[in-house]
Amino acid sequence: MQAISTKSAPAAIGPYSQAVKAGGLVFTSGQIPLDPRSGEMVRADIGTETERVMDNLEAVLKEAGCTFADVLRATVYLVEMADFPTVNERYGKRFSGVLPARSTVQVAGLPKGARIEIDMIAIAR
Repeated sequence: MQAISTKSAPAAIGPYSQAVKAGGLVFTSGQIPLDPRSGEMVRADIGTETERVMDNLEAVLKEAGCTFADVLRATVYLVEMADFPTVNERYGKRFSGVLPARSTVQVAGLPKGARIEIDMIAIAR
């Protein structure tokens, strides 16, 4: 196993790695809309927060030698399922070709009061 870490994404807020590369795969930890420079939550509309989450994931994947084209599976966690259409639209703009498998789950709460969290599994390059 190899831990993946980049300053271009928020530092872990607990005892976990930003991602782990093992067995030909990259497993990202969930990303919430934290600004990597300030460590503060981006508090805006759900579209802007989704963009921040996707930027964070892109940075972690890049550090692992991957892009969104390598993503096999994603899980989206939402506090409000009413946010799904906007999240879906912003998320979808990051992918082309074969789209990853995905689940979306409504949750009671997320770290730091976030409204969205996404994790991914990608092919290691």
